[in-house]
Amino acid sequence: MWKNYLRIVLLTGLVGSVCFISPGSFYLSTHPARPDSLNWPKTFGFGKPAAAQQIARLDTDVRPDGKGLPSGSGTARQGKTIYAAKCASCHGATGVEGPNDQLVIIKGLTDPAAKAKNKVIGNYWPYATTVFDYIKRAMPFNQPGSLTNQEVYSLTAFLLHANGLIKETDIINAQTLPKVLMPNRDSFVPDDRLNTPAVR
Repeated sequence: MWKNYLRIVLLTGLVGSVCFISPGSFYLSTHPARPDSLNWPKTFGFGKPAAAQQIARLDTDVRPDGKGLPSGSGTARQGKTIYAAKCASCHGATGVEGPNDQLVIIKGLTDPAAKAKNKVIGNYWPYATTVFDYIKRAMPFNQPGSLTNQEVYSLTAFLLHANGLIKETDIINAQTLPKVLMPNRDSFVPDDRLNTPAVR
């Protein structure tokens, strides 16, 4: 309900329009937009250009085909110790207890509602390389980016093994990790609708 008449003026720089809105009326002016006449400086004097080493520390994304994976390797046996020290407090001793996100499949679930919530690495993530990528950039929660490549490979191997996808002794590295076939890989499809921004 309107207790008092309101007048709202909207200035839209992109289209150069002025809208006047009041109860029961609407007016749109279609004057053409004016070009920006201000002489902006090239920089505002804040910060400095990033050095190549600084960029390299952040440029760690890994593609599904393995491009971007660094040197190093690890096994599930090595990752078990690292997991206990740096991950178990958030994800539980075996990756299912929490209090934060569950990482490992709970086998033998019969409740459909519980199964629907049981979306973890082993039955939902489409690419094994994403496990490495996410751990490398975002974990552990209190010190993201602090793990060495060796530790990340070992943790990745531990989680893949815990989800029943590799053997405990399998060596995970830049060559072997992209070859791990995730069970849910083919369930992810590109959004190819023509009336939306397509992902191709």
